[in-house]
Amino acid sequence: MELLKEKIKQEGIVLSNTVLKVDSFLNHQIDPVLMLEIGKEFSQRFADKGITKIVTIESSGIAPAVMAGLQMNVPVIFARKRKSMTLINDLLTAKVHSFTKNETNEISVSNKYLTENDQVLIIDDFLANGQAAIGLIDIVQQAKANIAGIGIVIEKAFQEGGQLLRDKGFEVVSLARVASLEEGKVTFVSDKTAEVMK
Repeated sequence: MELLKEKIKQEGIVLSNTVLKVDSFLNHQIDPVLMLEIGKEFSQRFADKGITKIVTIESSGIAPAVMAGLQMNVPVIFARKRKSMTLINDLLTAKVHSFTKNETNEISVSNKYLTENDQVLIIDDFLANGQAAIGLIDIVQQAKANIAGIGIVIEKAFQEGGQLLRDKGFEVVSLARVASLEEGKVTFVSDKTAEVMK
């Protein structure tokens, strides 16, 4: 998605060979116009999948997931990382380790919002090691719902998460695939290489 790649080039800050900071438009301050375009893109890419629910994780996945839900006219469910006084019974849970924050959270979703009849699209802001996506997959599978695909805003293709999910047989659509963050520069996987990866 060229619009997203241009935004990353203009505003993304490379903090190390593995960390890309995009908090000016994606995961702290949000660019709603860009999010709307991201939602449209996910809607088009998964148009033939019969999606009935979108599942994401708080908090950075919510904006792109809601915009996709708006385009697809389906509900969006976000897995909570923190305990809630109103979300205590009949929970689907999974453990997720964040390498960025170096912490493990138990994420949870109420089982009344996912059924075995659902066709689920999982959406998240970043894919690196794949732990958040694996946690969401676990929750969806506990509900016996079908995973129709995984939509990622930015994939760090030089880390193992994307390949791990594809090897498990999931369709992963990443709108921007970063090949490298070496020498403080963002390099994207070329479109031809991306086609081979499908």
